[in-house]
Amino acid sequence: MCCALKLREEGIIARQKIKILSIFGTRPEAIKMAPLVKALAAEPGIDSQICVTGQHQSMLKQVLDLFDLKADCTLDVMTPHQTLNSLTAALYAAIDPVLERVRPDRVLVHGDTTSAMVAAMAAFHRRIPVGHVEAGLRTGDIYSPWPEEMNRRCIDLGADMLFAPTLESRQNLLDERLQGRTFVTGNTVIDALQMTAQRIEQDADLRASLDQQFSYLQSGRKVLLVTGHRRENFGEGFLDICKALSHLARRADIQIVYPVHLNPNVIGPITEQLGDLPNVHLIKPLDYLAFVRLMQRAHVILTDSGGVQEEAPSLGKPVLVMRDVTERPEAVAAGTVRLVGTSPDSIIAGVNALFDDDLLWRRCSLAANPYGDGKASARIVDALMGRPVDDFIVVPALPGSLGTVGASLLAMDSRTPRSASRYAPSLTTIASKLAPTDRH
Repeated sequence: MCCALKLREEGIIARQKIKILSIFGTRPEAIKMAPLVKALAAEPGIDSQICVTGQHQSMLKQVLDLFDLKADCTLDVMTPHQTLNSLTAALYAAIDPVLERVRPDRVLVHGDTTSAMVAAMAAFHRRIPVGHVEAGLRTGDIYSPWPEEMNRRCIDLGADMLFAPTLESRQNLLDERLQGRTFVTGNTVIDALQMTAQRIEQDADLRASLDQQFSYLQSGRKVLLVTGHRRENFGEGFLDICKALSHLARRADIQIVYPVHLNPNVIGPITEQLGDLPNVHLIKPLDYLAFVRLMQRAHVILTDSGGVQEEAPSLGKPVLVMRDVTERPEAVAAGTVRLVGTSPDSIIAGVNALFDDDLLWRRCSLAANPYGDGKASARIVDALMGRPVDDFIVVPALPGSLGTVGASLLAMDSRTPRSASRYAPSLTTIASKLAPTDRH
């Protein structure tokens, strides 16, 4: 009798678990979702399952292996020369049966990919609640980035839990009067970065093995790390980027490393324009461990990647962004990120300034990271479990000054009620410790 009662009780407990299905398909999504998925799996009240769409099949596996994750469901939706519309149709057709079979209590998606948008809409059509990780990012231009800006707006519109990485992204959501509950969590990519950087730091053999991958780098020459893959830069944009890099490659004091994205629209022009330059190292896409190590070794990073904009401040690396607008204005305000667009003259001037002006480089490298403290996943799990969640707050890097970002967040702090934080001190607490002249 006791055993039967125990089994019934265990069954009740099991049924009370929240079944959460995380759906993602690209390498950046996997990196940012990995620490959250691990936190979900460690939560006794959650039954966590993973569905990967395979939008970046080969690159995705690297991330899953790195973080010791296994997908419960793997889809195969990619075909050669696929349009966005055909990809969208394939994703709808593949994801809907998964929702029917798994019957999750909630779907989690990340960011702004086509996989995320379709997963969110498919869940909405089945009246399954959606949580959006990295909600509220906006450029104000639906064609930049394209199609990501429209994707994330659609997701935010239908999600009932919105996990905004910063106070500014939360304010974007409030301004749009969306129905979902909003939480300021920080960005999970900082969780992933800290986990990875700590692993590299603590393992000398791993560090040596990673450095062996970059044995072609010459000591005494600083590294310019380049990444680029955005659709809006396809064609003329990448040709302009190549012109700038060809010019910069003439500098004898720097060496350029470019892990080239596998998309034919990227690898084609990059290889054709830069493949024969001795000072430019075109390499295959790196796994996340190796890429973090390469970021650590870089002097300056030139990118169109959103994730790199978020990660670099934690590593003390100035970033030049090859876009005209960014949905991540916090790092621009903090001074660690500068927009240079794809104009060759602008890229050349931006890179030369950071390599030639040590004071400017130090100013950019010392800026606070406005995107996270490594505890975003814990905040999201707390929110999902109905526990109190305190907002992520930027702690200024330099004592005695809040800086541009800190000052703007302090103004927002007055209209953002919160309890005493378990995660970070509030800006009002920080401001109270500054001299009166520093607060005006």
